[in-house]
Amino acid sequence: MSHISIGTNNFEKAIAFYDKVLATIGAKRVHDLSQYGAIAYGKQFPEFWVGKPHDGKEAKVGNGTHFAFFATSKEQVHEFYKVALEMGATDDGAPGPRPHYGQQYYGCFLRDLDGHKIEAMAWLE
Repeated sequence: MSHISIGTNNFEKAIAFYDKVLATIGAKRVHDLSQYGAIAYGKQFPEFWVGKPHDGKEAKVGNGTHFAFFATSKEQVHEFYKVALEMGATDDGAPGPRPHYGQQYYGCFLRDLDGHKIEAMAWLE
């Protein structure tokens, strides 16, 4: 997969949120199309886009959809979770092992400012 995009109903707040939260896992703005209502984040290239819906309608949350961001350690998962909560996210599963996803799986789940389910996860050795 190349990238994914999500819609937001408050572009400025969403960008402030993702600027801080994604920095915890080493991702940053890599492409700025804010004049068109979109910002791309990634570690090297655009992987995750946040923007205003192209059709001008309200952004809605996908039922059964979530976005997982790769972390390299438990510490990054915990920092992602902490910063996301500080920036206004809602808890949807505190950091911890998720053995039903695999013995080495460690992650956390939150809802962003628009209600999208987001996750930080790491494969531990």
